[in-house]
Amino acid sequence: MSVPLLKIGVVLSTMAMITNWMSQTLPSLVGLNTTKLSAASGGTLDRSTGVLPTNPEESWQVYSSAQDSEGRCICTVVAPQQTMCSRDARTKQLRQLLEKVQNMSQSIEVLDRRTQRDLQYVEKMENQMKGLESKFKQVEESHKQHLARQFKAIKAKMDELRPLIPVLEEYKADAKLVLQFKEEVQNLTSVLNELQEEIGAYDYDELQSRVSNLEERLRACMQKLACGKLTGISDPVTVKTSGSRFGSWMTDPLAPEGDNRVWYMDGYHNNRFVREYKSMTDFMTTDNFTSHRLPHPWSGTGQVVYNGSIYFNKFQSHIVIRFDLKTETILKTRSLDYAGYNNMYHYAWGGHSDIDLMVDENGLWAVYATNQNAGNIVISKLDPVSLQVLHTWNTSYPKRSAGEAFIICGTLYVTNGYSGGTKVHYAYQTNASTYEYIDIPFQNKYSHISMLDYNPKDRALYAWNNGHQVLYNVTLFHVIRSDEL
Repeated sequence: MSVPLLKIGVVLSTMAMITNWMSQTLPSLVGLNTTKLSAASGGTLDRSTGVLPTNPEESWQVYSSAQDSEGRCICTVVAPQQTMCSRDARTKQLRQLLEKVQNMSQSIEVLDRRTQRDLQYVEKMENQMKGLESKFKQVEESHKQHLARQFKAIKAKMDELRPLIPVLEEYKADAKLVLQFKEEVQNLTSVLNELQEEIGAYDYDELQSRVSNLEERLRACMQKLACGKLTGISDPVTVKTSGSRFGSWMTDPLAPEGDNRVWYMDGYHNNRFVREYKSMTDFMTTDNFTSHRLPHPWSGTGQVVYNGSIYFNKFQSHIVIRFDLKTETILKTRSLDYAGYNNMYHYAWGGHSDIDLMVDENGLWAVYATNQNAGNIVISKLDPVSLQVLHTWNTSYPKRSAGEAFIICGTLYVTNGYSGGTKVHYAYQTNASTYEYIDIPFQNKYSHISMLDYNPKDRALYAWNNGHQVLYNVTLFHVIRSDEL
């Protein structure tokens, strides 16, 4: 920008010099120097002379003077000679001067146009520079924000991965343990092969004890492999759209191979009809179902089917009923002492959801709240035959603040809500009587969950979401510790 500004300064300085020269030189070139004559009062003639021309022929001259009878002065003056030659010379000089002035005017106009053009160019460049400066600032700020977002995302990912380090270390130990099992099986196999050739080389009772011990350890190992810590929940799979806004549906986790029946219960209170579908396909097409009439209406959506019986909370009571679906008879009833009911300690969505029955790899559970525990969640392990409470854990999580809950491998997982954005954010481990806050995303596709239960056989969550029957797959971390075997 400095070069065009220098051009403007030079042009303005040149114009000032030309103007000053013209103001000083033009009068003398044109002959505008004057001679002044003035008459003083009293009749005397006073001649006052300015700058006179050097040629006397070009000045006024007094020829004679006299006084009249009244005393006035009479002068005869001779005018300067005006020759054609002198007029022609001045006219020529004036013309030349005018031409020079016109030429200079044209030059000045050209310079003015160039100056205006350069000025416009400078202003345009100045605006462009300002725009570039603003864009550079925006790019710089955007780059900083982008780096900050990337750093935050990387930090969050590192925070997620850091707890997995000890888990991976445990996996290494688990691999060694499996190798030990493999070696022991190979040794026993070898011994049995030798026994086939030579009976009596080993004590049979001792060998039988070793086989039984190994069998128990392997069974315990398989049970541990079936359990783990919840680390992820898949996107939902909509199986069917039917019924009202609230309800429950389920399969029997202890059903024998080939038994794929589905159980369906619409509504959350004052209903006693349960539909039985022969398969998931029949359930999806609404064909081939049988209706069972319960002896009492149920309350809430916390019913479960377990080993051929349906367990439900009797309406407007804290009584749990075990009903055999084959014989259609009540096998057992039992009250949950101090448990709130009739919308006293329901989930956040309401619906008489005071008592929620659940099953997992360890058996039958009841989740509820009591006055003695200030309305916070209580977990009880139930005997599935007698409904006797085997063990109880008092948590510090308010049941009315929970959206829904489910149990996996003895750990209770609680969602932060039932509508809109939902996540699993609280876990209580019954095996250690400890809890932690977690953050597992959970897609609430239809915006209103009124039932959420885990099926250990399918390794899936069954949900009733605003009149839609939905399935979620779960991801578990399996940890085997040698001291637990």
